[in-house]
Amino acid sequence: MDVIIKYIIDFYEHADLVWVPQESVIDVMREYGFKGNVEVMDNGSDLVADYPDEFFADARRQLGIEPGEFVMLFVGQHIWEKNPRLVIESLARMKDVPFRMFFVGRGYAEKEMQELVEARGLSDRVTFTGNIGERDVLTRYYAAADLFLFPSLYDNAPLVVREAAALHTASVMAEGATASTIIKDGRNGFLVENTVESMEACLRALAADRDLVRRAGIEASRTIVRSWEDCVAEALDRYNMLLKIRNLPTIDKI
Repeated sequence: MDVIIKYIIDFYEHADLVWVPQESVIDVMREYGFKGNVEVMDNGSDLVADYPDEFFADARRQLGIEPGEFVMLFVGQHIWEKNPRLVIESLARMKDVPFRMFFVGRGYAEKEMQELVEARGLSDRVTFTGNIGERDVLTRYYAAADLFLFPSLYDNAPLVVREAAALHTASVMAEGATASTIIKDGRNGFLVENTVESMEACLRALAADRDLVRRAGIEASRTIVRSWEDCVAEALDRYNMLLKIRNLPTIDKI
């Protein structure tokens, strides 16, 4: 492992520019021993748009969401590293709350996740959709959700959290995880400890405070997500700055 890390750091040290998708990744690189300059370059989303209120209401109707149901969503690989067990075990303690949960994706743990859902008596509340390749269909799920549940301890800058934010859906993430550093707890998302008790308490409180959930979702759309067009324009400016330093021709914007 030390040899591999050294090889990676050597590669970084030969680069003119080193970009990472969020600030917390810089700390990881420092732990590996990289001492050079690192800049944050945000990931973008193709789902950024001005969505009217009716769009969200239509999405819930199309998915058969009943009035008053609290809708939660997970999108990603169905692997234990992304902490889906925490979600399922927490929901199993909330049967008195009217909710729906959608798991979108595939992965090696999918069958075991389904078995856990059945064992906990959640089959009528939890839906596994499989992979959804059509962006308009996936957008509908993001729009219908009240919360995006992503307590992964494995990811560093997940695109799905930004996609959810683009549809005004705030995320619940694990406190201390690299991925969660973009979250300001209670403002543009919510942080929980990596325990069933903490996740349950958070979800119960939010299910009872829909206004807070809605405000956090709007703030997430303002502070977490950027369009790919915006990101590409910034990347081009950074490249052109480097080219100017080297007295090379710059790249014209398209």
